[in-house]
Amino acid sequence: MIVILLGPPGAGKGTQAKELATRKGLVQLATGDMLRAAVAAGTEVGKKAKAIMESGGLVPDEIVIGIVAERLEQPDCKNGVILDGFPRTLPQAAALDAVLKKKKSKLDAVIELKVDDKVLTERIAGRFSCAKCGAGYHDTFKPTKVAEVCDSCGSNEFTRRKDDSAETVRERLFVYYRDTSPLVGYYYAKGILKTVDGMAPIDEVTAAIAGIIDAQS
Repeated sequence: MIVILLGPPGAGKGTQAKELATRKGLVQLATGDMLRAAVAAGTEVGKKAKAIMESGGLVPDEIVIGIVAERLEQPDCKNGVILDGFPRTLPQAAALDAVLKKKKSKLDAVIELKVDDKVLTERIAGRFSCAKCGAGYHDTFKPTKVAEVCDSCGSNEFTRRKDDSAETVRERLFVYYRDTSPLVGYYYAKGILKTVDGMAPIDEVTAAIAGIIDAQS
């Protein structure tokens, strides 16, 4: 079972991938995690990636694909994987197809999390977390029970990610629609695209995705 989750930044891909991996016994594969793991393991492609990352450069597609292919060969991926945030571009999608064909495997489903850009921007821009224990909150959707006091540990120190500003979110959405959204059409043409309402409550989104995965099993 190989599943791809598509959707803009903040759509909840990571949250859903983590939950579904636990429920379905699949492995969540996120590009950043795979890169760091390959570097730490000192694999051949990991060494190439390390040199580029240390110089501040962007890791090219051929190395990313190599790391993905390498990771898919690991024993824990035998029962299936959820690709979170990969592929990001049409060339990466084509390269993934080639890797899977070589392995005599295929994609079972590509699931798009459909979201409203305006609401998504509000959702991301309002996020903050406890600087001490990491508990997550939101100005509108999940404020602390007591103003400026963490529900979990009682700390009054909070932090916000620099890339969670409304301006940065709009920039990230632009990059997504320019580079990644063409994958929606690519996978639709292949007949494996499914769409889920990413604005629904988290448990409803999880149930919808789980239903799609079950149908492919």
